[in-house]
Amino acid sequence: MGNMKPKYQVIIDEIKSHILSGSYTIGEQIPTESALQGIYKVSRQTVRKAILELSKEGFLRSEKGSGTYVSNHFRSKTGGTATNKTIGVITTYISDYIFPSIIRGIEGRLNEDNYSLLLASTNNDVAQEKKALEMMLSFGVDGLIIEPTKSNLYNPNIAYYLALKEQDVPFIMINAYYEELDVPFLCLDDVQSSYLATKELISKGHTQIGIIAKMDDLQGKFRMKGYIKALGEAKLRFHPEQVLSFDTETKPDLSTNLKKFLTDNRDALTGIICYNDEVGLEVVHVCRQLDISVPEHLSIIGQDNSYIAKNANIKLTTLTHPQEQMGRDAADWVIKKLQGKKDLRTNTYYPPVLMEGETVRALEVQRG
Repeated sequence: MGNMKPKYQVIIDEIKSHILSGSYTIGEQIPTESALQGIYKVSRQTVRKAILELSKEGFLRSEKGSGTYVSNHFRSKTGGTATNKTIGVITTYISDYIFPSIIRGIEGRLNEDNYSLLLASTNNDVAQEKKALEMMLSFGVDGLIIEPTKSNLYNPNIAYYLALKEQDVPFIMINAYYEELDVPFLCLDDVQSSYLATKELISKGHTQIGIIAKMDDLQGKFRMKGYIKALGEAKLRFHPEQVLSFDTETKPDLSTNLKKFLTDNRDALTGIICYNDEVGLEVVHVCRQLDISVPEHLSIIGQDNSYIAKNANIKLTTLTHPQEQMGRDAADWVIKKLQGKKDLRTNTYYPPVLMEGETVRALEVQRG
């Protein structure tokens, strides 16, 4: 295993995590050298090397004859003046899908007030989210805009968010939020988005409607809810076999799973609601391979009105997502909060609007 961390580095990383997540508080005494030797099964020399390094970085301070204490000098930013504040942005993905537009909105607003941007991504992985949060906390960002990681699952990094709250670092979540935390957020009305998508197919005479749902993100759960709500209102039955679910880990197999799903449901389904445009275009692609013509045999609706939908060789019917506006509003909220504005709106749901494309067909109503 060529990438094993040296032992002293393991100690450094763990003590930093304890400090940044708030389980070691500022001014608290950390375990003695011999206690640390016992915990990490290392020599005193290794422990000393770690403590020295942490003291250099301002995380610890040692007092002769008394012990080693947690320090907060790592927060005194180098050369940062009061005029140049830094806002951290943690998103799941940086370069693909709707994120470039969101970041463009954030940057546009930050530039107007001369704020700097520090960017990190998690690839929807909680271990990478932990790293990103530690980087932001140790840099000492003035505020944060966060897109939650796997927002429909329990999040093991909650302590870091609580630490931010305790330190009065303002933060706002975009696209989703952690249900365990009471935090300000800006989201699309995801329930309404797939509700409108499903209603559109129903109004065009469709009764056999499937859904491709992503289940580890809150958006996926809410988009599923909108689909179920629309079926219920139209007195259409919900069929579990007309649902294909996936998550971050199984996304690479989506194309293979879609082939089976579309083949199995070839005669049953006339329409499919897709988790987003990316999935919508994947469905179009698989339909081509299976010789299922869109929209003659199958109507498809995406969600998010992303640039990939705009540039595809078929115009996907989709729903809007306020990408740039959401980014701008998030940056604006953090800036106003830092300027001491009170009673800011804490939760916003943007209303989606259907964008007609060429992937939906009206079914002729069968006359008896």
